[in-house]
Amino acid sequence: MKLESFILFVLFNFLRVSARDDVAVNFIKQFIANEGKPTMLIFNDLCWNINAKVKLANDLSRAGHRFSTSIDLNSDYLYHNLLFLADLNCPNIGSILENAISRKLFGSPFRWLVLMDHSNGDQKGLSKLLECPLLPDNELVLAEREKNGFNMSELHRPSTNHAMIFTPRGYFNGTFVDIRPHRELYRRRKDLMGHALVMANVIQDSNSTQYHLPREDRLQLQYDSITKICWMDVLLVFQMLNVTPQYIFSHRWGYKNNGHWSGMISDVATGRADIGTNCLLEKDRMDVVHYTDTLAPFHVRFVFRQPPLSYSANIFSLPFSSSVWVAIVVCSAVATATLFLASVWEAKLGVSSSQLDGSIGDALLVTMSAVGQQGCFLEPRKLSGRIITWVIFAALMLLYAAYSANIVVLLQAPSNSIRTLAQLAASKITLAAYDVDYNHFVFKRYTDPVRVTIHKRIDPEKGKSHFYDLNEGVERIRKGLFAFHTIVEPVYRRIEETFLETEKCDLAEVDLMNRFLPFVPVTKGSPYVEMFKVAFKQIREAGFVSALVKRLQVPKPRCAHRVSSFSSVGLPDLRPVLAFMLIGTALSVGIALMEVVAFKLCNRRRIHFNPAIFNKN
Repeated sequence: MKLESFILFVLFNFLRVSARDDVAVNFIKQFIANEGKPTMLIFNDLCWNINAKVKLANDLSRAGHRFSTSIDLNSDYLYHNLLFLADLNCPNIGSILENAISRKLFGSPFRWLVLMDHSNGDQKGLSKLLECPLLPDNELVLAEREKNGFNMSELHRPSTNHAMIFTPRGYFNGTFVDIRPHRELYRRRKDLMGHALVMANVIQDSNSTQYHLPREDRLQLQYDSITKICWMDVLLVFQMLNVTPQYIFSHRWGYKNNGHWSGMISDVATGRADIGTNCLLEKDRMDVVHYTDTLAPFHVRFVFRQPPLSYSANIFSLPFSSSVWVAIVVCSAVATATLFLASVWEAKLGVSSSQLDGSIGDALLVTMSAVGQQGCFLEPRKLSGRIITWVIFAALMLLYAAYSANIVVLLQAPSNSIRTLAQLAASKITLAAYDVDYNHFVFKRYTDPVRVTIHKRIDPEKGKSHFYDLNEGVERIRKGLFAFHTIVEPVYRRIEETFLETEKCDLAEVDLMNRFLPFVPVTKGSPYVEMFKVAFKQIREAGFVSALVKRLQVPKPRCAHRVSSFSSVGLPDLRPVLAFMLIGTALSVGIALMEVVAFKLCNRRRIHFNPAIFNKN
């Protein structure tokens, strides 16, 4: 009788334990199905008996869910699939939680399902769990066993020094019920309950920004406009997240020098600040900060006025196309030939001092006089020759009028000769840069010949470096033949204030860095990264970002209409003319010398063959 009672007791306990295991396995399967996303269950160091583990593995396999009994974190592309299963009633739960903390497994994108049974009265596991850093980016669900089901709660802290918050998640009593108001984690955790977050602001234009930026008074917008836009946008995000805003200032964007970071990047990377002013993407920066979104777009480029057309081309050959020039030469040759034939006929009838003598030289002289719209004391006397002369002068006069009108326009026209970085490096215009920290770092990063040449022209090893403040750089741009490397938006604000309308029409840009738009840096591994990303997208979609950019930044000035203005002609404009005059003068002097030499040789020959002339003298 005792043996039968003992067997029944053992069998009853086995069936009861088996039933509890069935409930737990069924709950885990439905929990994974309710997630609605690819999931791999990790139940490493689970203290269940072997039969329960085998049943869990079989049921998961039949349901099409992946699982593993070991943690393999070699590929970070699959982290979002991992769901860790833990039991607070296991004796080794302390080491499991400590291992998770050391490997930073409680943050995004990892998920946790933690089971707990109050029936044994052991609360050590729960107390250890409540000591864990369950910050807003964690997805840990605590499932407490209640008879034949589970009650689920979400655990998180707004910050490390805040009390743990329990949020009902749902329950399972054979049927899985999810009571979350929103499935998106951001919408459930966006209330940070006044937690203080610090923003690092970069100021490089004026120290007055430290006074005007917190007040948002829109004064002195010409200074640090990018920083002010970022601060206003981030302040909106802080309000959305119920955050207490704090700020610090830095005079550098942040570059790595001798293995140490400086400026704003150092503040964000070391945790002194939680978020910073948006900056350009750098490969080495991505190791210490996390980039989120663009709030204040800016571009770092060379800004300059295109040089005059005479700087890159011979404007005296541009009024007519090559076919017109060929036609002028052919017509002039034909006119010279006909005038020569007419002068030959006239010379047979008689010759006077102002009449063409029938030589090709006289005919060519008259034609060249017509081409240059100059008169000639030699002229034909008969009707045929005068008709030819009149036609030549009339035709070339009309061409001269069109040529002169085009020359006036071309003298004031800018060129498009500088469009690429290589063309800028090969040009003779002065290259300079804004005297701030990034210009002293970015040029040293490049090794290609074009950028190295530009760096040597801006910061030569010997001689004066070409670094200027903003006002002086813009003034030199206005004078021309000067390229200034800086963030272009503040330059355009200054240009709008100081340039004439005609001086805005030939502005050009050349990109040295070829980078993407800037992004806002956040501390690497920050629990608020995803919240910032979503909030930034929301204020962008609402139009706040574009509104602030239009209010505080100035785009490239448009050339609405070209207004004619007086501009004096300089020596560079007349370089082809002066070269032509020098060549003509040198050629005439050379011919004169040759004529003198030829004349003396002829006289010496005549004296040699006719001694009577020498004796007579």
